[in-house]
Formats: sequence, structure tokens, C-alpha cells
Amino acid sequence: MRKLSVVVTLLDEEDNVLPLITNIHNALNSEIYEIILVDDGSTDETLFRIKKLDDPKVKTVVLSKNYGQTAAIAAGLDMADGDYIITMDGDLQNDPSDIPLMLNTLEANGVDVVMGNRKNRKDGFLFRKVPSKLANMLIRKLTQVNVSDYGCTLKVFKKEIAKHLDLYGELHRFIPILAKLQGAKIVEVDVKHHPRIHGKTKYGLGRTFKVISDMLLMVFFQKYFRRPIHLFGPIGILSFLMGAGINIYLLIEKLMGNDIWGRPLLLLGVSLLLAGINFITFGLIAELIMRVYFESQSKKTYQIKELLIGKSNEKEFYKVAH
Repeated sequence: MRKLSVVVTLLDEEDNVLPLITNIHNALNSEIYEIILVDDGSTDETLFRIKKLDDPKVKTVVLSKNYGQTAAIAAGLDMADGDYIITMDGDLQNDPSDIPLMLNTLEANGVDVVMGNRKNRKDGFLFRKVPSKLANMLIRKLTQVNVSDYGCTLKVFKKEIAKHLDLYGELHRFIPILAKLQGAKIVEVDVKHHPRIHGKTKYGLGRTFKVISDMLLMVFFQKYFRRPIHLFGPIGILSFLMGAGINIYLLIEKLMGNDIWGRPLLLLGVSLLLAGINFITFGLIAELIMRVYFESQSKKTYQIKELLIGKSNEKEFYKVAH
């Protein structure tokens, strides 16, 4: 029988965490599963209320400070023991009742990842929906990974994909691309989305520039991560050749007796030569760094403060009786 791990990231969700756990139990009462709560440095009573639980199905990872959602998801994935791993937000906007359909879709279609698509998203139009639609369209255009809703946290993974996403920084928004880099097959299903009732959203327009920066990184990952010289090399060679051509032309001018000192073209030629050398050198250094990266042992992007595993200390799956 399949074993499930539900990873939920939490930051100041004191009024949402207990109803969410109840909803997950109700949705998965016929499954073998565990719930992994990752507290990402909450400053309210979120952790206090979790500690009052007497639930052997709940495993709580308490991070030593607020590392951000990407590191929190990574911590939860590392702790997950299930054959299938589900990620979702802790604000009650994702609906656990969608999980069985997503699991069945994954198994029926022989895919590796099932993405949730918030068809009727219950968020503000101007500051949430519009920026999200524009970002999704741009990401699809640049990466050719055709996912409709990159921002939906509700996802179902096969264990072997989820365990090798190598999340860091703020790359949780680009999990579909990271999965594709592993060769994962991805499908989408429409899921329910509820308005936030308790607490405040952690997202805003201020993250726009971070998303753009991470998107450029993802494009680089897709095309040049394993061979960065293929990006910097051609740019460097082109710049060097252009600079060399200009300088040869000016040398001929000089030999013909013409004064070339102080001409903007001379400055341009020298700049292009130096830029070309720098790009080629940077590409070679990046290649060496990539070699070290692939040959070295990966490190975690977070530090765990404490680990709570319900009332039982055994790392086993328990079926909840209802």
C-alpha cells in the first residue's frame, strides 16, 4: 500500500494549523500517511499549539530561525519517508481534499509530478492575480516548461523526484523546472482554492525583482548549468574578435600615418578585447566551479533546532482511526 508524506510549511499560522491538520486527516483517512509540519521561525503561538497536539501522525520540524519558504520545504522533504510526497501551504487556502485525486492522476498517467492549478483563485486581482499571470506567462515563454500555475504550492511528487530537487535560495517557485531538469514528467489538475480567513499573507509586490532574478537563474540552469563555458565562451570570443578587428583597422590607419590617439573607436576596441578575455576566463572558472560542485558533497541550507514526532518516538507510519 502506498505511503504518503504531507509537508506543510508554517510561518505565523496559529489559527490555521489545527484546522489544517484536521482537514488532512479527513482527506486521507483511508491512506497510510504522515504529516510533516515545518515551523519556519514563527513568532506567534503556532509552535505552542502544535506542541499541545497528541497526534502520532504529526512530525514537527522547528527551524532555528526564519529561513524562508524554500529552505522550509527542503527541510520537510528531507524528513519525509513516504513513497509519494505532497507539499502544501499552511494557510488553509490549499484544500487537502484534492490530494486523493492528484495521487490517482499521478498513478493513472504514469507521471512523476502532479501540479495543482488554482482555477478559481481567491486572491486580490490587482496585486496577486495580475502579477502572477504575467509571471507565469513569462516563465513559460523563457523556460518552455508549460505549467499554468507556478505559484500553487499544492503538488504531489514521487519520492525520487522530491528528494533530489536541490532547493536553496528562493527556488520553490520554480520547482517544476527543477523537476524537469531531472527528466520528470509533469501534469496539472485543477484544484480548489479558498480565501485566507486567518493571518496575513506573506507575499507582496516586493518579491517581483526576486522572481525575475530567480527566473534568469532558472534559464541559466536549463541551458548552461552543466556547461557554463557554452554561454560565456561565445560571448567572449565574439567580443574578442570584434575588438581585435577594430584594433587591426586602427593599426593600419596608424601605419598609413593617420593619428588614432583619442579616437572613441580605439577605446571601444580595447574595451572589447578586455571584455572578451574576461568572459572567456569567467567561463573557464565557472566550468571549474561546476566540476567541484558535482564532485563535492551537498550541504543543507537550513539548521534544525528541534524535532517533534508526536507521542511516539518510532519513525513509523500510523493509520488514524476515525
